[in-house]
Amino acid sequence: MTAHRNIGFVAAAATLLAAAPLSAIFERWTWLIQAAVVVAVVAGSAALSRLGRMPLWGQVLAMLAGLTLGLTWVFPGGTELLAFVPTPATFGHFGDLLQTSLQDMRSYGVKVPDVDSLLFLAVLGIGAVAVVVDVLAVGLRRPALAGLPMLAIYSVPVAVYVDSVPATPFVVGAAGYLWLLVTDNVDRVRRFGRRFTGEGRDVDVWEASPLAAAGRRLAVVGVIVAVALPLAVPGMTGGLLNTVGAGPGEGNGRPGQGGSSGRVDLFAALSGQLNQSEVVDLVKVSTNETTPFYLRLGVVDDLRPSGFQARVPTGRPITRPLPDPGERAPRGVDQQRYRATVEVTKNLNMPLMPVYAEPVKTDDLNGNWLYDPNQQVVFSNRDNARGKSYSFDYVRSTFSPAALRAAPSLPSDSPVMRQQTERPSVPAVEELVAELVKGKSNDYDKVRAIYDYFSVENGFTYSLSTRNGSSGEDITDFLATKVGYCQQYAAAMAWLVRAAGIPARVAVGFTNGSKADGGTYVLTNRNLHAWTEVNFSGIGWVPFDATPAAAVTGSVRSAWAPDIDAPEEATPSTGSTSAPDAAGPSAGPNEADRLDKDTDQGLTLNQGGPAEESPVWPWWLGGALVLLALLAVPALRRSALRRRRRVRTVAPVATALPVPGQRGETRQVVVGVDAEAARTDAHAAWDELLDTLVDFHVRVDRTETPRATAERLAREALAERGDAATGVRLLGRAEERARYARDPLTDAELQPALRTVRGALAAGADRRTRLLAALLPPSVLQRWRTGLAERSARVVTTSGEVRQRLTRWSPRRLLAHRPAR
Repeated sequence: MTAHRNIGFVAAAATLLAAAPLSAIFERWTWLIQAAVVVAVVAGSAALSRLGRMPLWGQVLAMLAGLTLGLTWVFPGGTELLAFVPTPATFGHFGDLLQTSLQDMRSYGVKVPDVDSLLFLAVLGIGAVAVVVDVLAVGLRRPALAGLPMLAIYSVPVAVYVDSVPATPFVVGAAGYLWLLVTDNVDRVRRFGRRFTGEGRDVDVWEASPLAAAGRRLAVVGVIVAVALPLAVPGMTGGLLNTVGAGPGEGNGRPGQGGSSGRVDLFAALSGQLNQSEVVDLVKVSTNETTPFYLRLGVVDDLRPSGFQARVPTGRPITRPLPDPGERAPRGVDQQRYRATVEVTKNLNMPLMPVYAEPVKTDDLNGNWLYDPNQQVVFSNRDNARGKSYSFDYVRSTFSPAALRAAPSLPSDSPVMRQQTERPSVPAVEELVAELVKGKSNDYDKVRAIYDYFSVENGFTYSLSTRNGSSGEDITDFLATKVGYCQQYAAAMAWLVRAAGIPARVAVGFTNGSKADGGTYVLTNRNLHAWTEVNFSGIGWVPFDATPAAAVTGSVRSAWAPDIDAPEEATPSTGSTSAPDAAGPSAGPNEADRLDKDTDQGLTLNQGGPAEESPVWPWWLGGALVLLALLAVPALRRSALRRRRRVRTVAPVATALPVPGQRGETRQVVVGVDAEAARTDAHAAWDELLDTLVDFHVRVDRTETPRATAERLAREALAERGDAATGVRLLGRAEERARYARDPLTDAELQPALRTVRGALAAGADRRTRLLAALLPPSVLQRWRTGLAERSARVVTTSGEVRQRLTRWSPRRLLAHRPAR
């Protein structure tokens, strides 16, 4: 039992090593610690069950019980007994985690933060693989088969990793598998009692076993080839999802959608909800503010050549005191304190909590939620907002244009100035900004000049029939076409404001939805929205919404950022809200856009038109032709072989000799027959007969003489067909004479006899046999199998000779004869 326990623990360790590739898709190593705990419990349960000499099915039940206990301890639901004994509620908790993980798998991208649902799924999978590996390696003593479940773990990062999977984790996993094989081999050798070379002689204790040395060489070569081949072959270095990037995408805005660790691609969240045809309730918010501003989810402020991306937020637990902006309100800024209650539905599954700007106090949120005062977002690395209900106090700030004009510019060495004005150099944008801010003396007038530029008078229109994007090329094309929706407007304005030397960023959240009784707003996916925030010295972040107000349900305009497209007499006052029955929401298309948006998926802005999908039928037709060509190879091979064996009746050989006494006259003189040609034709005819018998499933006995075979066929397969029986006897007599007689049979019509026999065999066979004989001749397949077996035998023989020669050069052989001490 000791050996079994050793192999069991090695199998557990090998499973953990095989899970090393998962490090490519997780941001931290929490999954490994939790998996190690669960796998250790499984291995311990297996060892205890074997100590009690339980049968294999009992060992499996013990390991499953250990897996359940380990998961209960690592992922408690709060209803366990003694902190690790599961209850029915615990299994309900596991079910909720699995259900949530199905949504999270579609929403998160590498690298994934520590989300309980995905951690539970990973640990559950590793624990289940540990059970299967233990059963195969220890219970069934088939450790080689344990590589299949280990390979299943490796297939996960291969399927979801954005770039090529790193080679190092694969090497670690392969080392674990080889360790398991070596351990099992050592145990088997110990059971055998002695080491041997495979040639029948013993091996000295100091001499390396040639079989073991060859195994080690094959293992090293196999690992090197497995790692090097994907690097050498073009097209094998990319993951299946290598098209996921920071630009266009669909999803719920989960961390890592942009391919960056811990980022939340809010643009992907916005576009993913924009492209949904049905209306889904996401948030219900109640506030005592009459006309609240937008409910914020997050901030996108990292501007790179590929576009805007979200930075990883940092902060302290929201249970601690939050900064109160009302204590330092500058002149010209009116600040009022309000209270809001938010109910997040199960349709919003994000690690970001929707709150109004500048929260000062929260209730009903635990320490898993953090607050970043710079981004003014509430986030979590271990929890999500799905199904949460909470209340918070916040400060609503309103700004006067005079106060914003009086705000000085931030110093150039300010951290906010350095970070929030970074941008790629796009000449077209720089020239446009220089023209817009020409003659403006303060930051607010510059921002207003840029804000006023996005107006209907300048040709800008709202449409969902564009692809989301914020890179330099996308912004240039948007400024040229002047058609887009909230993401393009917000990103373009933030870019232009940065080009003017003023800090700016993009905020993503919700506009005001439909208002119910009691001041409760119902926010759906149609209320998702993006807008621009500009930083003014001494004041902070001020919102500007450049998207046309008529196209956004629940749009809010203010005195410092009025609706520039509305008539002057209808300009809304501070805090006013556009009518709920506006033309369409930012996150919800009108009927025309709804018809267009499906055809625009997969386009970039510079394409300007609907995508034309290439027809699929040529690929199907080409695949069908290739398949038919492959299926026709055996039949073509059989036909070529039949033509090569086609025989003729060998006639006596005549030659021309001169006539004595007559000049220039010759006559034909019979000299003899070509015996070798006759034998060749007889052998070819006989080989063709044997292949024909194989094709029609007639027994062939290679130990029979040709005459015995011909008589058996005439008596059994061709009993009622006189011509065919005569023909097969002729073929047997010709082969017999060709083998044993001095003079072969030379005047026989072998070809007609072959046709007669083949026709008789075909007439006596069923339809399926005739079809297979024509399309997939068994004789050809048998010939290929025999050839492959012969080549394999030659390879084994050659490798044995090479191994024997290599062992002669092993320096360890010198130790076999060293003197004993």
